[in-house]
Amino acid sequence: MFRNAASQPISALSARTERHLLQAAIAAVGFVPVLAGLDGALLGSAMTGEGAISIALDTEIRTLSGLLLGIGLAYWEAIPRIERHTERVRLLTGLVVLAGLMRLIAVVFPGGATKPALFGLAMELIVAPALCLWQARVARRCGMHL
Repeated sequence: MFRNAASQPISALSARTERHLLQAAIAAVGFVPVLAGLDGALLGSAMTGEGAISIALDTEIRTLSGLLLGIGLAYWEAIPRIERHTERVRLLTGLVVLAGLMRLIAVVFPGGATKPALFGLAMELIVAPALCLWQARVARRCGMHL
């Protein structure tokens, strides 16, 4: 890594470039909760392909899908000034990680992991926290402090 005269590391990317890359990443990754949320909200239990499921379960799927859609839209809404939305990104990421931990329990205790469940776990427990840490770095580099 390159260092300046004060022997501090110099980032290879400017703060502005890193900010733009983060914005692009959040825009791309945001399609997952938005599309999955829309799918569940519109199709309900039919999205599972499991056939007839109870009305109560269908209602829960639609309700939780609405929350998922809202989380994705809230991430997207932060994109234009992403460096100023540290608190929002942390809150949303906390919700996503909590959901991921619940998914992990569901995968471990019944003992079954589908490909969609594993994809969800990766998004919830790896991708979302990584984006949150990246957002905090960009905020610091852009001079935004909590």
